[in-house]
Amino acid sequence: MNYLIRTIEEKDNAAVEAVIRACLIEFGGNREGLAWCDADLGRLSRVYCRPGSRYWVVEAGGTLAGGGGIGPLPGADGVCELQKMYFLPAARGTGAAQALLMLALAFAKEEGYTQCYLETLQNMTAANKFYLKHGFAPLSAPLLPTEHYACDAWYLKKL
Repeated sequence: MNYLIRTIEEKDNAAVEAVIRACLIEFGGNREGLAWCDADLGRLSRVYCRPGSRYWVVEAGGTLAGGGGIGPLPGADGVCELQKMYFLPAARGTGAAQALLMLALAFAKEEGYTQCYLETLQNMTAANKFYLKHGFAPLSAPLLPTEHYACDAWYLKKL
């Protein structure tokens, strides 16, 4: 599968929201305490234009198939968060997630972050294996309280 990774644009907002919601439904994440209830979910292009933040989308065959972003983790100096990284089933296992992750981590380093944190769900088994494979260390609890209090898997990676 050929894919293109690019920075999110305003025209992508609805498609990104649809991808995220589809993935959350797939894994039972359509509930409070998760991205499902984020007020800004339909306007990520605005959220990720702030300093220290960026969101990328993945297109495959002209269709938006996934995305992921980096943003600061409020209350944790030097720590960014890998945020809203979701891929539709057809894009999984294609190398697109790895390429996006490498791009995101390079951006984080350039922005001066020293660590990258992420929160996810344990039942997203493939995602958890992916993060371990790419050097994220599991944590026994959240690094600090966030709005995604329903997440039950947390990781940290030194950059």
